[in-house]
Amino acid sequence: MEPTEPQPATEARDRDAAGRPRNARPRDGLGRPLPKGMPGVPTTPDDLVLPPAEALREAQRLLDGGRPFHAHEVLEAAWKAAGPAEREFWRGMAQLAVGLTHARRGNTAGAARLLRRAADRIDDYAAAPPHQVPVAELATWARETADRIGRSTEPLSEQALTPALVAAPDLATGPDQPRRAS
Repeated sequence: MEPTEPQPATEARDRDAAGRPRNARPRDGLGRPLPKGMPGVPTTPDDLVLPPAEALREAQRLLDGGRPFHAHEVLEAAWKAAGPAEREFWRGMAQLAVGLTHARRGNTAGAARLLRRAADRIDDYAAAPPHQVPVAELATWARETADRIGRSTEPLSEQALTPALVAAPDLATGPDQPRRAS
């Protein structure tokens, strides 16, 4: 058997000081990687740690702006930082944003599957919803949206793919009373 010639080294993956992988490639608005050197949309820092209420506000802002992949990054950071009691809740919230990412990218089967998985995961928190998240309503929304995605021949509108992550105050009952999510 003849010896093979050494292959050129592939480009090293971005890593932090501890050796953990980092992805410094630019991304488009739906999180798809772009070729190195191309301008992309700013992404969430890998070491982001936000308090839960702030993470939910930022994720909502990103969802409202049509950037579910980036909302997923914020929710994933909250998941990684969460204690055991809420870890699965945050995992479900991140899955919800990933499902919305797939929907906007046109992957209807993946979108529906992830939205249902997210609904099943967060549903366990419906009896005692954390951080003013209307869990039961959000889980219902995710299942209904998954069904609509599965039935529809056209992509759903941005508005139809933007849930309310936190119950908004109802001005009729006062700012401290949550109202149902849209």
